[in-house]
Amino acid sequence: MNITKPTLLIDENIVRKNIKRMTERAKRFNCELRPHFKTHQSQRIGEWFRDYEIDKCAVSSLEMAKYFFNAGWVDITVAFPLNILEHTTVNDLAGKIKLNLCVESIETVKALNDFLEHPVGVFLKIDAGYHRTGLAAENYAEIQSILEALESNHLITIKGFLQHAGHTYGAKGKAEIDEIHAYTTEKMIKLKDYFIKKYPDIIISNGDTPTCSVSENFEHIDEMRPGNFVFYDVMQAEISSCQYEDIGVAMSCPVVAKHADRNEVIVYGGAVHFSKDRIEKDGKTIYGLIAEEKENGWGDPISGWYVKKLSQEHGTIHVPDEAFDQIKIGDLLYILPIHSCLTGNLMSKYYTLDGEEIEMFRYNS
Repeated sequence: MNITKPTLLIDENIVRKNIKRMTERAKRFNCELRPHFKTHQSQRIGEWFRDYEIDKCAVSSLEMAKYFFNAGWVDITVAFPLNILEHTTVNDLAGKIKLNLCVESIETVKALNDFLEHPVGVFLKIDAGYHRTGLAAENYAEIQSILEALESNHLITIKGFLQHAGHTYGAKGKAEIDEIHAYTTEKMIKLKDYFIKKYPDIIISNGDTPTCSVSENFEHIDEMRPGNFVFYDVMQAEISSCQYEDIGVAMSCPVVAKHADRNEVIVYGGAVHFSKDRIEKDGKTIYGLIAEEKENGWGDPISGWYVKKLSQEHGTIHVPDEAFDQIKIGDLLYILPIHSCLTGNLMSKYYTLDGEEIEMFRYNS
């Protein structure tokens, strides 16, 4: 494969192992696995999930739902608060597939009731501790009023309660991930128990990769909805959601300059390729790690090598003294992304280790 510019590589073997592992975990916990496809955003990679008997998915937008419907997916949850301005798309999709939507306000439900033409499932989006958005899990009165408004529409099936414990991404290891999982799960179970008598078919849908990857207590969780696990990344490895050997994507970037006086190597590969997500480790701000090159792919991060700065197109790599002279202009470095979801979205395509192009969803396609 002739790489001449920043190129996002995917190791199909690693990705398939990640899918298989998560599928087996869901079966062990007697949970439905509804993987969130916002990470890979690819019809081709979506097909790999079918090999493990996955037939439903989650997405982050109605447009992405259309993209996967065109690949044969007919049971899709849009795990993002409903944008009522897209009512035409809602009705178009709802007439063709099992479409699940998320709501978190009575205003949204009133608008949905006014424009809905076909059956849909509806989840209430719950805030169980992340505080990004959603209804407070303890606000039973407001939740009750929304459920009653939904119940008034014969086209709506109330699916249950959906939450994303995204604050696990800031955990300091498995123990803290488990602590967050126990806290949010308790809130969701209490919420379900409060309403289960009136709504006997409601479910709990949990969706973050860290808890789904390493936590053990899913006894009362009905559906797992992780996304990042398909690739993982540096952030997930650092919080112990995975091992570095589980990271299924790496960016290959050409070396374009060297500065021996400050131990810096410049690569063609910047914020427009990686995003500016970062981690703090050992007093350093890190925007990516450089992996060792293997005969067919990449290995573990090289000790002491890291991306210390990103501008639009430039990536600045710190390299220890003893290794600096090993690098030549024109070399390719394998860089593990901090956040694979954003990196994939920015690059808009992948290449397998054999050089095959894998296309992705694009909003402007």
